[in-house]
Amino acid sequence: MLTAPSASPRSLLDKLWDEHAVARLCDDRCLIAIDRTYLHERTGSIALRELAAHGRQVVDPGRVFATMDHIVDTTDDRSDATRMPGGSAFITATRESSRAAGIRVFDVQDPDQGIVHVVAPELGLTLPGCTVACPDSHTCTQGALGALAFGIGSSEAEHVLATGTLRVRKPRSIRIRIEGRMPTGVTAKDLCLTLLARVGSSGASGAVIEYTGSVVSALSMEARLTLCNMSTELSAVSGVIAPDEVTLEYVSGRRYAPQGTAWEQAVDQWRHLYSDPGARFDQEIVIDGGGLAPRVTWGTSPSQSVALDAAVPTWEASALERDTFERVIRYMGVSPGQPLSTLAVDAAFIGSCTNSRLSDLRRAADVLRGRRVAAGVRAICVPGSMAVRRSAEAEGIDQVFRTAGFEWRKSGCSMCFFAGGESFGERERVISSTNRNFESRQGPQTRTHLASPETVAASAILGRIAGVSDLGRA
Repeated sequence: MLTAPSASPRSLLDKLWDEHAVARLCDDRCLIAIDRTYLHERTGSIALRELAAHGRQVVDPGRVFATMDHIVDTTDDRSDATRMPGGSAFITATRESSRAAGIRVFDVQDPDQGIVHVVAPELGLTLPGCTVACPDSHTCTQGALGALAFGIGSSEAEHVLATGTLRVRKPRSIRIRIEGRMPTGVTAKDLCLTLLARVGSSGASGAVIEYTGSVVSALSMEARLTLCNMSTELSAVSGVIAPDEVTLEYVSGRRYAPQGTAWEQAVDQWRHLYSDPGARFDQEIVIDGGGLAPRVTWGTSPSQSVALDAAVPTWEASALERDTFERVIRYMGVSPGQPLSTLAVDAAFIGSCTNSRLSDLRRAADVLRGRRVAAGVRAICVPGSMAVRRSAEAEGIDQVFRTAGFEWRKSGCSMCFFAGGESFGERERVISSTNRNFESRQGPQTRTHLASPETVAASAILGRIAGVSDLGRA
């Protein structure tokens, strides 16, 4: 710790920062001690090879973990081969460099393989009060456990690997308080899309968001992971939720979590991880959770969404520059005032670090059970980890998806984006549980609409953008 903590009220960010700040630099940055570093094959091999090329070693291999997730194939017969041109080289390079450095690798065929942001919480790698760094923008997911998580670049990852520290300026702080009770059928994903629509895609630029309020307290841990995951879509540095009994129950007994007396000591420390009454924030935002509704995006930014039963906004209601609005409308093939429910879908995708955990698959399966995907719709489900896949299969969830007409895959990032070489077709319209709907994100000129797993499942059944409530009227 750099200095003794102030006696004045401190926010959760202040406490995490004070605990990990080891040096103040001349450029207004600090060196922050990093407790866990995660790597994946798309960027991890670059950081490890650059480290070796500079004659340096990983300072503490026991704190570093690598997984194959971004470009790995998700078909049942997968191997090192990948549909991404040259992709196999990333996999083999990460494997070789990690093993040479003494880093634990969750390899292609490893039973613990999965998306890094899913694997880390489920194995207990991320713990309350720790700092995390990973060369991936959705590292903020880990903040749901009360961790301070940084998405970094490959060069920054090299520095972290060599020194165990990250050079960073202290972010500004935003508290988003969500009060009330979310209506039945509204999910954490709908909450994310609501926040993006109200705050904007740059509304939390350079900040760490602390999510609080009665709605957040009532969320399950997996729902909290979804909420924190999309903090980066608000341009936030990270998102964080103070650990509570929900957190402790989730972490307890996981493989890498403390055990016995060490667990009791850790819990005593974690119970102090909250914002003190009177703690100051640079900005505060209050959301009425009771006014939320299922949502779906209409444009090419996660911030461009409306209620599921609403229409594409007009330019005046879009809050966009005229030329930007017209570009989005042309790309998405929609018209101002057009109900979203009139848009037929070509494909449906359930997966990604946002919505591929067991609870997500359970809820989607509840929608699919006894129903079939509409003719002409390609539907794919990719569990977030092999552990999630095994648990789902033990419950028969895989058979529900298969019987409904979904492809049932092995874990990986898959078609959250098509860096793995697999994509949806040109100009196809996709309803997706992922976190980004940028132009060509899921394929060449593919038109992506973001929604919850339940909405994706309902839309796949009806062959158009639809909600669960529409199934009873079909």
